[in-house]
Amino acid sequence: MSDLIKHECGIGMIRLLKPLDYYKEKYGSALWGLNKLYLLMEKQRNRGQDGAGIACMKLNVRPGYPFHARLRNNEPSPWTNIFKELDKQLAELRQQAPEKQHNAKYLKQHYPFAGEVLMGHLRYGTHGSYDVNTCHPVIRTSNYKTRCLMLAGNFNLTNVDDLFRKLVELGQHPRHQTDTETVLERFAYFLDVENDKLLSKYEKEGYTRGEAYQLASTDLNIHKIIKHVAKAWDGGYVIGGIIGNGDAFIMRDPNGIRPCYYYYNDEYFVAASERSAVCTVFDLHPDDILALEAGHAICIKGESKKISSKAFSRNRGQRASCSFERIYFSRGNDIKIYQERKELGRCVAPKVLERINYDYDNTIWGFVPNTAESSFWGMVQAVEERMNEDKIRQIMALGEQATEEQLRTIINKRARAEKVILKDVKMRTFIADDTSRDDLVAHVYDITRGIVNTGKDTLVCIDDSIVRGTTLRKSILHMLVRLKPKKIIIVSSAPQIRYPDCYGIDMSRIDKLVAFQAAIALLKERGMQALIEEVYHEIKDRQDANTMHEKNVVKRIYAPFTEDEISEKITALVRPDDFSAELDIVFQPLENLRIAIPNHPGDWYFSGNYPTDGGFRVVNQAFLNYYEGKNERAYQLGVG
Repeated sequence: MSDLIKHECGIGMIRLLKPLDYYKEKYGSALWGLNKLYLLMEKQRNRGQDGAGIACMKLNVRPGYPFHARLRNNEPSPWTNIFKELDKQLAELRQQAPEKQHNAKYLKQHYPFAGEVLMGHLRYGTHGSYDVNTCHPVIRTSNYKTRCLMLAGNFNLTNVDDLFRKLVELGQHPRHQTDTETVLERFAYFLDVENDKLLSKYEKEGYTRGEAYQLASTDLNIHKIIKHVAKAWDGGYVIGGIIGNGDAFIMRDPNGIRPCYYYYNDEYFVAASERSAVCTVFDLHPDDILALEAGHAICIKGESKKISSKAFSRNRGQRASCSFERIYFSRGNDIKIYQERKELGRCVAPKVLERINYDYDNTIWGFVPNTAESSFWGMVQAVEERMNEDKIRQIMALGEQATEEQLRTIINKRARAEKVILKDVKMRTFIADDTSRDDLVAHVYDITRGIVNTGKDTLVCIDDSIVRGTTLRKSILHMLVRLKPKKIIIVSSAPQIRYPDCYGIDMSRIDKLVAFQAAIALLKERGMQALIEEVYHEIKDRQDANTMHEKNVVKRIYAPFTEDEISEKITALVRPDDFSAELDIVFQPLENLRIAIPNHPGDWYFSGNYPTDGGFRVVNQAFLNYYEGKNERAYQLGVG
């Protein structure tokens, strides 16, 4: 994606199902699980840039020794820094007792991250503080194992204000007004409730307090707790957790918005945000790795190691797995994602061919690195298939009179696919706020000179999506026009992004979306400003009636215009001053999304069809913020 937006967070969990010395004997290291977690998160580093964390829970540790550990970092390359620190700790331990450095029991007792339950997190925060304390895993500590809780997740809740108030009503005094705080404290509350019930039961049966806790450790019903905890949540989430007794779980929102994949055998259980990471690290076939069902939680018991999957939500709502995950966020080496991205390119190709009037000889095809490369190959393949059809017609028209030279000329024609533009700086190693973004993006890309015929060629470049149009206007178009083509066509493999996200991606302000800017500009140009005011007043009325969650009123802003009309206005908005070439911007038709990505129907960014009530509330609030000139996110907390 050429526009700088924040990624989804990434999580990983590994539960070893054998004693540590088993892995020492079979794989050569008692820290096999820790090594695998390192690789698992390395393969998901595209999902985290501003912070990382790791947690470990140990089973059957003697009193007097820690049974859990956590390490977090928010410096540049945070995941690397964490494992540098872990290596340092391990080296110091080996110096103290070199003869025991490979002893599994000794490592478990003395090395903080030699344990059976491991969890990693890569943070790409969408808003708020970037302090190390905001990094996951977050923890509620207790010397009572069944009350100790560690959580890490990829989530954003739309009703944090309600959840915050519920905590206050329960008598709590939350320290922070964030979804992470409310998730942790709500979970901790119901964990305590379940503990109290079990303790009361066993003490009535005559057991001592210590014996009651031991029994509770075995009987703790995590599925029951999750059911109570998640009942009030609205949003997209995948959350992993570890209880001090070794019970572990991972859960996915009822609409399946955020992704989660898992695999287990008799040696280990693993779950992660991306299937390809699990495939690579554990050398598995993609078909062996399962997607966690929407509204389900998988629990792995501490002592018994029993693995169970259960639904925690009766009403799972409409299935809305995020299509934007597939278009951009997830790694493209997942075979299904690779095929879907290629199909996006194939689907948009006919529209582009119309725009170039099928002039193959004078068209160069390229892409804006790097995530658009798969859709580029799909587009080029579709173009060459159409070229082959044209070749057949040309050859048939020549008939028996065709010479060998004519046939060779026809057959050897190919699409002029070139690497026209390349990324010169890895900008995602920086946190780029709005004020510094413009200066940064101007230097992100470079071009390959000498391949464009001056004033004659049309240059087609496909990007995975266009969100704000900032990088097009500030950088890419300036770079491409230096090649002096006759025309530049920018192709988006995704449809127009018209509505904000509220489930974790940093697209919360509607006024930042270039498609929205285009629609507003068209309304003003055509004397239809009254519609803007009508939408505002309808939303205000709904706000007063507490019905903002029932309908996406903002759809009315786009209703008067066709997709092509909005595309033309977007072209005008992103066109730099003194731009010497013709310019056209082509978007993927929305209906093609179902063809290319049939199993992930979550398309609220494009269609405005949010899968939860909170989504409708957020999009309407986003419009209010725009109209009232408020520079804030639509799901920003407003506790009075």
